[in-house]
Amino acid sequence: MAPTEHPIPQKVLLVDDDESVRVMMTMTLERKGFDVTAASNVTEALRLITTDTFDALITDLHMPNPSDGFAVITAMRHSQPNALTVLVSGYPDVQGAMGALLLEADEILVKPFEVATLAELLREKMTNRKPAARVEKERVAAILQRCMHSVVEDWLARAKQSKELNHLLLSDEQRTGHLPKLVEDLIVRLMKPSATSKDSDAISSDAAVAHGMLRYLQGYTPAMLVHESRILQVTLFGTLQSNVSLLDFSLLLPDVMTIADEVDAQLTQSMESYMNTMRQSSAA
Repeated sequence: MAPTEHPIPQKVLLVDDDESVRVMMTMTLERKGFDVTAASNVTEALRLITTDTFDALITDLHMPNPSDGFAVITAMRHSQPNALTVLVSGYPDVQGAMGALLLEADEILVKPFEVATLAELLREKMTNRKPAARVEKERVAAILQRCMHSVVEDWLARAKQSKELNHLLLSDEQRTGHLPKLVEDLIVRLMKPSATSKDSDAISSDAAVAHGMLRYLQGYTPAMLVHESRILQVTLFGTLQSNVSLLDFSLLLPDVMTIADEVDAQLTQSMESYMNTMRQSSAA
């Protein structure tokens, strides 16, 4: 007689900070023939995603933060795009959980639900699942360069809505000032090889110096300079969020650190130029 062949169990990563829920779901899914690995927090889940492969992910939304489930789904989507992703949410969270659709979660389950039903759902979805289409990933610099015009337009819209900034009567061109050149300088730095042991690889920026001088002449206060710099960071990160499916996550962290360092360096140089212009004006 030919030996009986046993199918390889499908591997499931289960993420929930409630121990009783983890134990109950693990036991039930294993009885249904799944190979379950359980994680109690986001850090543990991210480690498992990078060191092992899974056929499916089941993650709670709150652990204890609403963004935790989204973070795990995002990591799985980009590290293992063919894995089925299921987000579990309590009724009060269901509206917020719909945002998971933007992160390409396959299913949203509302508590309470039957774990046996979940096992049937997993089996059905994984049986009929098609391989994910391969998407070419981009560096942050490439995304910002491609979205340069929209970055400036988005920043301008945010600045116009800011009570701290919009009381000055400026044209759109006057309001953006040297912003396009500052973003160009940031992109150039992002394109350079990642650096080093130095605290910062920022270099002197003529645009930042000119921007500080312009803002003094336009009637800005130092606090307004800081505020518009914060708007720039929000705008840049919002652009990355809008292109999250295209991001090369293996290089995202150093690029995000570079953005923060460069924007801060530009603000420092603009502030120094602003103060120098103020002192020269007072001495005249």
